[in-house]
Amino acid sequence: MHREVYSQPWEYRDLTTGTPGDLRPVVVPHDAVLALPRVADPRQMASGYFPGGKWEYRTRIFAPAHWRDRHVVLEFEAVHRSAVVFVNGDLAGRQPSGSTSLVVELDAFLRYGVENEVVVETRADRDARWYTGGGIIRPVHIVVAPRAHIPLDGVVVTTPEHDAESSLVQIMTTVRNLAPVPVVRWLETSLSSPSGDVVGVDRARVSVPACGEAQVSQRILVDAPRRWSVDTPELYRATSLLTSGAGDETQADRSDVVFGIRSLHLDPRRGLRVNGQPVKLRGACVHADNGVIGGATFDAAEERRVAILKSAGFNAIRSAHQPMSRAMLDACDRIGMLVMDELTDVWTKAKSPEDGSDAFLDRWPSELEAMIRKDRNHPSVIMYSIGNEIPEAATRSGSELTRAMAAATRALDPTRYVTAAVNGALFVMDGAVDVDPERLGGASLEAVAEINTRSMSLEDRMSALALTDAVAELTEEAYGALDIAGMNYQEARYVLDHERYPNRVIVGSETFPTRIDRLWGLVLANPHVIGDFTWTGWDYLGEPGLGRMHYRDGEPGGGALGAYPFLISFAGDIDITGERRPASYFREIVFGLRSEPFIAVRRPHTRGREMKAAPWSWTDSIPSWTWPDAGSDPLEVEVYSDAAEVELFAAGSSLGRQPAGVAHGYRALFEVPYAPGRLEALAVRDGVPTERTVLRTAGTDRRLALSAELSDQDAGGHRLAFVVVELVDDAGVRATDGDLEVEVDIDGPGVLQGFGSARPETEESFVDSRHRLYDGRALAVIRATGSGRIVVTASTPGLPSAYVEVRAG
Repeated sequence: MHREVYSQPWEYRDLTTGTPGDLRPVVVPHDAVLALPRVADPRQMASGYFPGGKWEYRTRIFAPAHWRDRHVVLEFEAVHRSAVVFVNGDLAGRQPSGSTSLVVELDAFLRYGVENEVVVETRADRDARWYTGGGIIRPVHIVVAPRAHIPLDGVVVTTPEHDAESSLVQIMTTVRNLAPVPVVRWLETSLSSPSGDVVGVDRARVSVPACGEAQVSQRILVDAPRRWSVDTPELYRATSLLTSGAGDETQADRSDVVFGIRSLHLDPRRGLRVNGQPVKLRGACVHADNGVIGGATFDAAEERRVAILKSAGFNAIRSAHQPMSRAMLDACDRIGMLVMDELTDVWTKAKSPEDGSDAFLDRWPSELEAMIRKDRNHPSVIMYSIGNEIPEAATRSGSELTRAMAAATRALDPTRYVTAAVNGALFVMDGAVDVDPERLGGASLEAVAEINTRSMSLEDRMSALALTDAVAELTEEAYGALDIAGMNYQEARYVLDHERYPNRVIVGSETFPTRIDRLWGLVLANPHVIGDFTWTGWDYLGEPGLGRMHYRDGEPGGGALGAYPFLISFAGDIDITGERRPASYFREIVFGLRSEPFIAVRRPHTRGREMKAAPWSWTDSIPSWTWPDAGSDPLEVEVYSDAAEVELFAAGSSLGRQPAGVAHGYRALFEVPYAPGRLEALAVRDGVPTERTVLRTAGTDRRLALSAELSDQDAGGHRLAFVVVELVDDAGVRATDGDLEVEVDIDGPGVLQGFGSARPETEESFVDSRHRLYDGRALAVIRATGSGRIVVTASTPGLPSAYVEVRAG
């Protein structure tokens, strides 16, 4: 089967109130939640104070008469959530999950020679601990195939044997016959190199029983293979053509699979190896939303995220906590990014009122299979996570389910590793899980109780609990069922576990960003620890204010999350517009990928205030030397560097040297009286100044500046332009103090898909054309609606308008 993006028009309407609204045209993918007014309701805190809703989507499919002898499928990559599909009024399919594909076979419902009405009903409300969006959030495909065909995801390509001289490529193809009589078909599979040259062909005869399936195994030897890796993401293509052998093209079917030739090895002595080379995972946990365009998944937005993450030094992504989109998987293949694809955030114990945990035991086999069938030809995917912080994993029934899911994963794909993101401290933190004392053996709950009564930071409490015998024994069976022990916030166990379980391989599946200097040291020092995934690599909507700054003199809102109007988590290395925050540059230095120092200046309002322990918070600092309201007290300036010392200069005068580098947490702190001009940091190695970084004050003559990046057209015909809007001086220095309200206007074949800034708390809407800049910056995403010249204009009172032009088509 060959997927084609379904391109017929859609309409939708709101059903939330019980009285259907008017049908309106809509482009799919579509996030119906993003345009809803937010509410100051604590029950909606997790979603960023967006309410839930119920929606109906409609489209019409003309079925020509010759489709009577064809097999027609409509595939929804994801509908969030609880989707029900009707065709001509009849129930044709349903999918409770908001991130698992829904395949609707239309043959029994179509009326030929006329249009057929397809109706999709979906709802979403308080079903996750973060913002998910709602509606048909990922692409829809239509497939029209002969009765004897290759089913969706019916080709599996593996590379079981290869070296520098040759690679054996094995292609397993399922051929399905829906006809009531047996058929004979010919399957020809050709392999194309990354350059497009055909490098191998195999042809096989296959007899397929009536209303049955046949499996075809083909092995093709490829000379001088170009192996896929993070640094060399070389991609091959397997094209499978199924024919009758009689020249009847109406009976032909085709499947194209992009794959990579690479090997994986794993052991506690040499860690993870890709193509025989050791790899440490510099990982980012990433949620599914795309910032100002919400939960809608467009190829260009996914590719942009992966490219920016890689440029920031990451080489791996964990899809927290739902299966990754096909678009992001494709981008990881092309760009060179390793993937831990994660199935779910919940099993049988609810974390949100409507998260589907009540039906998990019935649903997990099909949802797990759908994820693995989606992933198994992607060279970027190296491991599957079967769950995140599952509390029942500490119980007998949870351990049994862990084993069952791990076994099912290996049966579906024996070429990749199985993990789960486990936070053992949560099993015993303040009695979070009702644990059977018999499972603890000789471990004493008294030690756990004593730790829970101490006054300490969250991260210190988690570390102390992680070291207890109780956590070791409660996680023992679950980890024993996995190939890789995923540890959330349990780095205290890394060395201890190797002594206790010498064959265990560990990955830091979720870690505090503030501890990356210590965490990365542990990763490098311990071969059995294969990497670190920070929470979080890219900022996201929902869990509002998780990464906001806490101070000991108090703050409005309080609690782990921020009160309304907080919207964004504010815990990402990279903000929702795609700009790297100071933590990202600090991490790059720790990874050993940046030699230049980095300057981050704490905002004046934080001066003299002591930060409370906030494990997902960075200091409230930005790379700016534009502080006209700073006053006379000195500003706190952080300089990040791997050099043993850094020297700071203000207006050309040295302010002295401070120790930095690994021995001092890669960070030096200076107090600097503010004066406009130039702030310069030098890395000092062996007493000699080397690399340098400079900040300059923005002048008073300012203007708006626009820059645009236009994507290629994706399979659905969508092209996005990402337009960065900034306030700058006449030298191009960004004026971070100028948070003006800016309006964007579009002339030509384009519409505003989303517009906004990285401001963590706001009452503005991403669907409006007006937004305040944040630190002098915002992002507008324009979707082309046709070919031609698109002019994007930004304006604000008191300054000349600025524009940028892109040409679509």
